[in-house]
Formats: sequence, structure tokens, C-alpha cells
Amino acid sequence: MVDSIRLSKRVAEALACSRREAEQYIEGGWVSVDGKVIEEPGHRVAPQQPVVLAPDATLVAVEPVTILLHKPAGMDADAALQCIAPENLYAEDRSGIRFLKKHTTGLQATDKLETMASGLLVLTQDWHITRKLVDDAVSIEQEYIAEVSGALVVGGLVLLNHGLSMNRKALAPVKVSWQNETRLRFAGKGIQRGQIAHMCEQVGLKLVGLKRIRMARMPMAALPVGQWRYLKGYERF
Repeated sequence: MVDSIRLSKRVAEALACSRREAEQYIEGGWVSVDGKVIEEPGHRVAPQQPVVLAPDATLVAVEPVTILLHKPAGMDADAALQCIAPENLYAEDRSGIRFLKKHTTGLQATDKLETMASGLLVLTQDWHITRKLVDDAVSIEQEYIAEVSGALVVGGLVLLNHGLSMNRKALAPVKVSWQNETRLRFAGKGIQRGQIAHMCEQVGLKLVGLKRIRMARMPMAALPVGQWRYLKGYERF
């Protein structure tokens, strides 16, 4: 673009503010060029292009966010990051948070849900959430619905609740109950990747589908497949 300059320089000159303050306005989603919000300080603008600062603009730093995603089955956690886009934001999101591109920077899955599984995936920029869900993972209860086939061995349900091992180590007790003829509910702390499939195999069942519906106190609830929402300020794991 002939005679173009960085948007951050244009904003700094127009507002008589520092370059860093201009970048904060831009990254905060407060600056529009030709009527379109631009969040990249390095975006090039021509002298004749109108640049407008929103009347309610603020220099308050963008707070780290935590996102709840209903991951589709067959998608790994890294690919699931691509779902975090405005068009996939749950229509019933009540967080009051404006979507910013900055919300996808440094976003990490706290627990890489198995590729074959669907359900609740937590992605965060907040180290407090990471510490709770990653560093203290063995104390976090998770709840799953498992679709199974096959015939349960005699006493199999008792064994699923407590009495099985994995990698030569006894598994901690897990609350397991039938939801219907083909679905089992698993709720337990520190459930590992592949653990539910392994447990089912030990009692004559084959795992054909798996959905995580809760992590700690946070349920997935009515969140549709492939959609996401922000963790609200008062919600706690």
C-alpha cells in the first residue's frame, strides 16, 4: 500500500498517546478502519482511510480467558483450537465478554481429551485454571458417558467400580452405573487417557463411544457439538 503506515503509529499520532497505548487500544478491539474492527497493530493503513476509536475505549488490559468447548469426536485437542472462532460461539453465552483474536493467543487445553471422544474440553490462558486442572489433575473428578457393546462378565459392574488395574497398578475407585442398556456412566478422579476403554475390555465390553460431560463442578450442559463459550466470572471448577 503506497504511503501506508502501521495502524499503531496512526493511532498514536491521532490520539497523542504512546505507541504502546495505541497497541493496547488496537489489541483491545477498540479501533476500526473503514468501519471494520482491526486488532493487529501492524496493519497498514493509507492516509485517506478513516480510523476511528470506539467512544467507550479503555486501556484496561485484556484479561486472560477460559473457554469451554464441546469437542467433536474424531478431532484431536490441537485441531479443536480451530473451533474457537466467532461463528462457533454459543448463542446462549452469557459471559458478557467480547471476542478478541487475542483470546486465542497462548490458549492451551488443560486435558487433551482422547481423539475418539467428544465432550467438554477446557482451554485457558489463565495460570490459576492451569494449576488447578493440570497440576492437581489427580484430584479433579471427571464424568463420562460411555457407549459400549458386548456382554458384561459376571460381577463386572463391581469390578468397574473398584478392583481393576492398569499398567500393573491398581486403579482408584470409580463410580460406574448403567444409564441404559448400552451406556455406562463413569465418574472418578484422575481418569487417564485410554483408562475407560481398558476398563471396559477387562469386563467383556468394547468401548464404541465416549463423551465427557463434566470436569470438577463444571458440566458441559447444553453446549452443542463444535461450539464454545467463555467461562463466566463467577463459575468455578
